[in-house]
Amino acid sequence: MASKRAYTLTSFLVKPAELNAALKHNPTSSLATSPRIIPLNASWFLPNDPEKRNGYAVFKKSHIPSSRFFDLDAVCDRSSPYPHMLPDAPTFSRAMQTLGIRRDDSIVVYDTAELGIFSAPRVAWTLRVFGHSGVHILNNYKLWVEEGFPVEEGEQEKFEPSDYEATELDAQKVVAFEEMKEIAKDHNKEGNEGVQVLDARSKGRWAGTDPEPRPGLSSGHMPGSLSVPVPELLDPKTKAFLPAEELRKIFESKGLDPSKPIISSCGTGVTAAVIDAALTEAGIGADSTRRLYDGSWTEWAQRVQASDNLIIKST
Repeated sequence: MASKRAYTLTSFLVKPAELNAALKHNPTSSLATSPRIIPLNASWFLPNDPEKRNGYAVFKKSHIPSSRFFDLDAVCDRSSPYPHMLPDAPTFSRAMQTLGIRRDDSIVVYDTAELGIFSAPRVAWTLRVFGHSGVHILNNYKLWVEEGFPVEEGEQEKFEPSDYEATELDAQKVVAFEEMKEIAKDHNKEGNEGVQVLDARSKGRWAGTDPEPRPGLSSGHMPGSLSVPVPELLDPKTKAFLPAEELRKIFESKGLDPSKPIISSCGTGVTAAVIDAALTEAGIGADSTRRLYDGSWTEWAQRVQASDNLIIKST
C-alpha cells in the first residue's frame, strides 16, 4: 500500500493521463493520512458571457470525481469595489477548511472544457500567494474529457472540514494601484527601464479600438505595456498551453527581457495569471521578479484621472 501512495506530481502543468494515474495511486478520502492529490475546479466566466454561464452550474454538469469547487467571486475581498480581489488570510483559510483541503495536499487546478485554460491559473496563483507549495494546473480539462478519463455530474460533495491555516499573503507577488501608477508615470525615465508590464486582454481592448466588457470603462493600455493576448499562449485546437519552447519564442517576439522584473495585468486580475503561468512553464523569470497587478484594468480605468495621461490608445 505504501508504494501506491508514493505517486507525486513533478511538473507545474499536468497532463490528463498523469493526473489520472496520480488519482488512482493517491486516495483522496478524509481517512487518508498521507498527502493527497486534490482536483480543484476553478470554473469562471466573464459577466458578459453570451451564454450566461456560471462556474458552479458548469461544474455540476461535468467535473473530475472527488473535485472541489473554488468560487473566485466568493473567496475574495468583499470590501473592495473591484471584482474578486485577493482575500485576506482568514477568509482564504476558511474556504480551504470548508473544502476539506489540507496544507500538505497537492492541488491540481483545472478549468472548464469549454474554455480550456482561463481562470484556473488565477486560482493556482492565489494558492501560491498564500503559501501553498504543492500547486499544479491541469493542461487541460478539455483534453481530459476528450481522452475519456472519468467525469461525473451533480452537486459538490460535503467534505469533512480541515484545520487549514494559510500564511499571510505574500505581498512580494502582488502589485497595488499606487505602485502601478508610479511605474506608469515613470515609464521611459532613467531608473525605471527594467519594469515590464504584460497585458493579457485582447489586442483591440489593449489598443483602445474595442470596448471593455464592463460598461463605462475606457479601453486602452498603460504606458509601456506589451500586448500578450491569452489566445496567443494556447493551442487553438486543444486550448491547452503551448509547449515551453513555443512560449519562450512568443515572449521573445514581444521583446521581453527574462532578466528584468515582469508585471502581469489583464481586465480583473484573472487572465493575468495565465501569462504568469506561461512564464513559469517557459522558465522565464523567478517568483521574486514576477508579480501580478491584482486590480488590473478595471481598477486602473476607474482610478486614473484624464489629466494623468495614463490611458494610451494606439491606432
